Amino acid sequence: MNKRIARLAALASLAAALAACGSMDRDTRDTAIGAAVGGVAGSVLTGGSTAGTVGGAVVGGVIGNENAKRK
Repeated sequence: MNKRIARLAALASLAAALAACGSMDRDTRDTAIGAAVGGVAGSVLTGGSTAGTVGGAVVGGVIGNENAKRK
């Protein structure tokens, strides 16, 4: 039950992050999207652990930011 709630919360966060990206510049948008996707991936891969979710968000944010710089 807790894993399901964690996954739903992660997906809701992803949806909210993507919806808020309309007024952001490219660098900020790509960083936010990377953090959201990384957080969801980290949550799923670690069974909903907080450390996995936060770690995934950090790694995803860094990757998203670096990707924005290459464009």
